[in-house]
Amino acid sequence: MENKQPFDGWWENARKVVSPNCDSRPSGEVSLLVIHAISLPPGQFSGHAIEALFTNQLALDEHPFFAEIAHLRVSAHLLIRRDGECVQFVDTDQRAWHAGRSNWWDARELSWRRALNDFSVGIELEGDGVTPYRKAQYDALVEAVVWLMARNSQLDSSRITSHAHVAPLRKTDPGPAFDWAYFQQLLTSRVER
Repeated sequence: MENKQPFDGWWENARKVVSPNCDSRPSGEVSLLVIHAISLPPGQFSGHAIEALFTNQLALDEHPFFAEIAHLRVSAHLLIRRDGECVQFVDTDQRAWHAGRSNWWDARELSWRRALNDFSVGIELEGDGVTPYRKAQYDALVEAVVWLMARNSQLDSSRITSHAHVAPLRKTDPGPAFDWAYFQQLLTSRVER
């Protein structure tokens, strides 16, 4: 069986939907993973609204909430749907616009770092933070993280955080429904294989 290793930051296990909301990383560094949650409209799952938001094609007449966010120019590298389907919007070698105003204590550098989009990968889980995430999402997340760690030597399990952690006054995602212990257990068992 042929082992295909892509030479760019597009994951072969994800459906590709290109977002214009990205640019070049200033240094090429990828050393942090930020986990997010999103549901559009809020509290509703499935549908095309998340993809429309990340590609600047949100239809204002589809839901009243969309008028509040249609001006945003945001993206993530990956979206993991409720059924485990992965959708990739931005090459992981590029900078996606996902973390916003945020900061993070880098224990390796012994300093606070800002401009997290410069060196992080953003993964959105389809969820609202309170509805339990599905096993298929955890499984897909682990596979994505294993792929990212194989491509980026500075990324390891200690460099995975939440949007809530890096922007605590603004964000709460992925919320209390995300089971960090379960995720770490799955990741550890997958990495040790």
